Amino acid sequence: MNSITTIAFDADDTLWVNEPYFQEAETAFCQLFEDYLSHEAVAQQLLATEIKNLHLYGYGVKGFMLSMVETATRISNGAASLPVMDKIIAIGHEILEKPVELLDGVAETLDELKGKYRLVVATKGDLLDQERKLRKSGLQEYFHHIEIMSDKRNADYQKLIRHLDCQPEHFLMIGNSVKSDILPVLETGGYAAHIPYHVTWAHERHEQKPESDRFMEFKNIREVLDYL
Repeated sequence: MNSITTIAFDADDTLWVNEPYFQEAETAFCQLFEDYLSHEAVAQQLLATEIKNLHLYGYGVKGFMLSMVETATRISNGAASLPVMDKIIAIGHEILEKPVELLDGVAETLDELKGKYRLVVATKGDLLDQERKLRKSGLQEYFHHIEIMSDKRNADYQKLIRHLDCQPEHFLMIGNSVKSDILPVLETGGYAAHIPYHVTWAHERHEQKPESDRFMEFKNIREVLDYL
């Protein structure tokens, strides 16, 4: 770990709260269609629509809103009224207007790391929404570079590492998703630290832990300091 010069952080559910807001929105959406299907069935339909549309919309609130509209139309066989559609749009707007709530220890940890390492944000999601959250977070001053990625695959991290003019063995990624923040980075030859969050989007869940001497798992973000 003495070779690390650049540390990248996922944003959603690593630096600040995100997934609980989507789960609240999903609950509100499912309640709109309880006369058609069970809560669980509506949630499954919505998730399937989201995953189907990822290659079109990418990750983020806007894609979630469009997937809610599509799911509503399908579940209701086109009978969903305009007032119901207005409620769906309002659900999406509510997510966009949520305050940015930093996770415990984030600001203090970044303060310790600033000046010692080159700090980067590497996150998926909608460009405008992620820029808004970063601005509201008050964390911008800590970061050398902000990368809002359309996806987080091996090639995406390779591109980021090249852009930073950094060798993989000097790069550490910290995030809450094994699938998106850990496995692709290990494939590049970089280091990766997993900080589990208490809720994870179903599409991001990955139960098996990687077997690599470049992988570590922390209970919270403060533990990173003990390994650097």
